[in-house]
Amino acid sequence: MHELSSRIDLIKLVAHPARIAILEELIKGVKCVSDLEGFLDLSQSNVSQHLSALRHAGIIDYFVDGRLRCYFLKNPLIPDLLEILKKDYPDELPGPECCPVTKKGKYHGDRKK
Repeated sequence: MHELSSRIDLIKLVAHPARIAILEELIKGVKCVSDLEGFLDLSQSNVSQHLSALRHAGIIDYFVDGRLRCYFLKNPLIPDLLEILKKDYPDELPGPECCPVTKKGKYHGDRKK
């Protein structure tokens, strides 16, 4: 159960447009704060807050190169998670013909075949 709750916490943390944009960039490779500021149109302090939250959760990390902090993706679940979010699902799953337990009743919506 602990692993499931930690994944739920991860999804909650990632579920922010700026954090998703940061992670999508980090999937492409190492980025410095100034790189991220440029395309996010956020203040340096706001970008740093998002990076800090992602780093404290173990999703990303950084190394120092002179005066630059260069961030990189650490959690292997993130690319898969973001790929799922990009998928297009044109159809809903079909409703059941009847109750699977009693074998009675009828689905009130249109069934797709």
